[in-house]
Amino acid sequence: MSRISETRLEIKPWEDKDLQLLFQLNAPEMMEHLGGPESNEQILKRHQRYLQIGDKGCMFSIIPFPEAKAVGSVGYWQKVWNDEFVYEIGWSVLPSFQGKGIASQAVKALIEKIKAERNNKYIHAFPSITNPASNAICRKLGFNLISECEFEYPPGSIMKCNDWCLELE
Repeated sequence: MSRISETRLEIKPWEDKDLQLLFQLNAPEMMEHLGGPESNEQILKRHQRYLQIGDKGCMFSIIPFPEAKAVGSVGYWQKVWNDEFVYEIGWSVLPSFQGKGIASQAVKALIEKIKAERNNKYIHAFPSITNPASNAICRKLGFNLISECEFEYPPGSIMKCNDWCLELE
């Protein structure tokens, strides 16, 4: 598989038309590390949250060229972690586009946007401890592994994650 160069990838703010992408990203193989697929109602609610995130973050669709169609999502949102305001970052790329560097490039592009805002000092990522690809992206992009932690996600399930932290300069 060939890697897509950074000049051939765009992240665009989430739009109403991205709902179909959200349904595609809800496939069982995509939700394996996140407690399984969500119901249609949960997807519709997630889509509305993405559209209405406001000044607390932003969700983006990932568009590599020449495909010119969204193949994943990347986003960030503000949260309180260890009594401090931080950004949490997350991403997802459709299976047929994985392994091509798309997620790494999209996360890198988003980090640059977040740095320009200069609102918080840290970005955290919390991939499942059983998700080697997402943990590798964190390592590749210079995040520091802080510790393992647990989240209730989805509600009713405990998810074991790695807490990766990137200090913004």
